[in-house]
Amino acid sequence: RYLRVERQLSPHTLRNYRLDLTQFLEFCAGRREGLSLDQVTYQDLRPFLAAALQKNRKTTVARKLSTLRTFFKYLQRQGIASQNPAKLAPAPKLEKVLPHYLSVDEAFHLLGEPKGDDFGARRDLSILEVFYGGGLRLSELAGLNRQDLDLEQGVLRVWGKGAKERLAFLGRPARAALSAYLPLRQRHLEQHGTVGETALFVNSRGRRLSTRGAARVVAKWVRLAGLSPGLTPHGLRHSFATHLLEGKADLRAVQELLGHASISTTGRYTHLNLDY
Repeated sequence: RYLRVERQLSPHTLRNYRLDLTQFLEFCAGRREGLSLDQVTYQDLRPFLAAALQKNRKTTVARKLSTLRTFFKYLQRQGIASQNPAKLAPAPKLEKVLPHYLSVDEAFHLLGEPKGDDFGARRDLSILEVFYGGGLRLSELAGLNRQDLDLEQGVLRVWGKGAKERLAFLGRPARAALSAYLPLRQRHLEQHGTVGETALFVNSRGRRLSTRGAARVVAKWVRLAGLSPGLTPHGLRHSFATHLLEGKADLRAVQELLGHASISTTGRYTHLNLDY
């Protein structure tokens, strides 16, 4: 409840933290029966993290360590634990993996794929345009409501990580795609008796399109366009940032548009060739 209400973490993060804590507590129970939380030491954490490293990527193990640090910090504040043993554990050195991204020509090719005047094609094109034109995260796109869109101004109100609000700006192609989609969305909701649905992007049943559903839309058109199957919604966000920087956009401006709390996160996108 603390993570959801006070920290305002996303449902995806909450699921991961719950999984990490469950695994850790089960691991401890299997090693030392009757172990209470205030008795946990660094010596209990080490074999858990070592076992996790054998089965998971370093990024996953780093998240598990972050979960434990947050958990024991919370226990300290509640007066349940006197120390935070997870603070002693070194974080695994992460390899810098850049998401797959598109060239400008590939981006235009992908955005030219969804054709047709039916609900599905219009919706899918709008989704691709908003991902690429607005630089949104997957969870941000799935969480959009109809009232978050100001079509006339070409502005989207986006709720990012930690419930931070920012504005995303849409170019003419994205605005045109959304203009064509919205009347079909309304008709679709009326047909399914879900006129009260607030989501901007809806599924075949007239309900909010899930993150998994939005990811499937991207995967479908990437496949039909004959592009690398490794391209994800995050790859479209990465393409957005890369093409902005190639167009001489200021790194700070790109940081604001992406909703990054730290400029060092945006710095990962500066993998441009020497000409740029």
